[in-house]
Amino acid sequence: MAVKLRLKRMGSKKKPFYRVVAADSRSPRDGKVIEEIGTYNPIVEPAEVKINEELANKWLDNGAQPTDTVRNLLKKQGILANRHNSKKESK
Repeated sequence: MAVKLRLKRMGSKKKPFYRVVAADSRSPRDGKVIEEIGTYNPIVEPAEVKINEELANKWLDNGAQPTDTVRNLLKKQGILANRHNSKKESK
């Protein structure tokens, strides 16, 4: 099963709110998810991003591939940088 970290759209028309989830790549965008790892609210200024770093790292360690948008959110939160630095130190 190929797992992706992606956005699941919530909210109402013209007022999107997203959940960052781990889901099977074959399931629909708003379909069944394996686990919710955070939220993203683009409506407020500045955009509000809350991602559980432990869960994100767990899924990335298990081979989950983030979509482009989720990868950008992880970079903004500093999760990918922390992950890269910790791998460098362990070598």
